[in-house]
Amino acid sequence: MNVGIIRCLMTEDICPGTTDFKITAEGKGAFEETGPVNIVGFVTCGGCPGKRAIPRAKMLVERGAEAIVFASCISKGNPIGYPCPHYANMRDAVAKAIGPDIKIIEWTH
Repeated sequence: MNVGIIRCLMTEDICPGTTDFKITAEGKGAFEETGPVNIVGFVTCGGCPGKRAIPRAKMLVERGAEAIVFASCISKGNPIGYPCPHYANMRDAVAKAIGPDIKIIEWTH
């Protein structure tokens, strides 16, 4: 499966995404059901309140993503313990924009 990962812009300078790349390759964490996946893109939400996540998710789909994954920095607040306050709205807007055929995965690790 090909996935596109959207991460938090605010945690970009404290997390290089190493764990996201590792667990996707190993099929662990949120990918235990799918097994190892291929990352077609790794982008940020564009900053609060996450409006840029919509065109970025569309771009990832155009580049082959079969699922859009919200990294755990957005949905769970890893590594700083502060989940995105805009997450639910961002997730719902992205899901609406990309349609029902593209899976949404709500976390990575």
